[in-house]
Amino acid sequence: MSALSRSAQELPVSGATASGIDDLVLARIACSGGATRAQIVRDLGPLMAPKLATAQWRTAADTTLARLMVGGLIGDARGRLRLTDAGEAAVAGYFGEKEAHARTWSDQRDIWLIAKALGVDAGKPALRMALSRPDGLSALLVQHAFGLAVRQALSPSKLRAALALVALERAFGGNVKEGLGKGTALSAKAGRVLAGQLLRKPRELPTDTRLIAALCADHAGIARFDIDALRLVVLRKLASADVPAAPPPVAKAALRAMRESPRPAANDLTPQAEETPQRPGLAQFSAGVLNAARTRAEGWPGARKAFISRVWDAIRTSHPEWGLSEIEFKDMLAGAHRAGQLVLTGADLKNKQNIKEFEDSAILYKNTVWHYVRVED
Repeated sequence: MSALSRSAQELPVSGATASGIDDLVLARIACSGGATRAQIVRDLGPLMAPKLATAQWRTAADTTLARLMVGGLIGDARGRLRLTDAGEAAVAGYFGEKEAHARTWSDQRDIWLIAKALGVDAGKPALRMALSRPDGLSALLVQHAFGLAVRQALSPSKLRAALALVALERAFGGNVKEGLGKGTALSAKAGRVLAGQLLRKPRELPTDTRLIAALCADHAGIARFDIDALRLVVLRKLASADVPAAPPPVAKAALRAMRESPRPAANDLTPQAEETPQRPGLAQFSAGVLNAARTRAEGWPGARKAFISRVWDAIRTSHPEWGLSEIEFKDMLAGAHRAGQLVLTGADLKNKQNIKEFEDSAILYKNTVWHYVRVED
């Protein structure tokens, strides 16, 4: 169900599944006291940017929480989401532990998730201590970036010497170490000159500490070394494998309109009028949804209901002029329910049939997950 049951990819990573979001959401819920939906959206939001806009991230979070509930990994306890036994086992496996531990969110984020992203064994106290310090984190990041072992955080002088060898190997091949026997170690200045060639803009730095800080910022793509910005970059790398970039709703609506509108003839030079979405009012929207739901509803008279995902398929076909994205549709659907214009209901999460429809339909509101539009005949 979740990628927590498999080994995580080391940075850099690529892909387009939902498992990375699952991992992060479960890791957040594993913290002391569990987590509310609002805390998950707030705490993980910065990790998803700029891949997902705020509204897109809220919808992705709701879908993820519904999926994890269906999978039996999380449950609701008095308004707070907590891990089930299966969820605890998944989180323990993700972090390479025998059992899950309830930590503060700051420790989970800044030490354990950072360690996961860099391939560092956070079970070792010395490495956890290194990750909590700016110099230790920068050393481990540079070691990871240049393919050096991360069994420990190297001191500035040892790391400078190792980086000088990396620079020599890149320039002259992999047999450089054999030519540098005992007593022929490079001087500190010569080592910094060589290691400085690994920067995007090669230059000489006056100290080992400044050299490592520059390499760290260079690799992270930030203007200057900043511990908070550095941590955010590393955590976004951890999430980016499974957060596909999505165009904003307006762009998606424009693309859909272009695909559905007839193309002018090759010799037709008449300027085409620019079409703008005709967004429906609440009453018009609710009536359209109920009409679409009647065509997709299942069940017996008096208790018929339609999956929200199937209603969405009908709406985008029957009302393309509205120019709605799926995110906007679900937001408006929740608003119509709260306004009493229509009724949304949840599904029996113990029923594993139609699991794809459950996941695609899910709208999480407070402590309730909606999957259906009710149809009253």
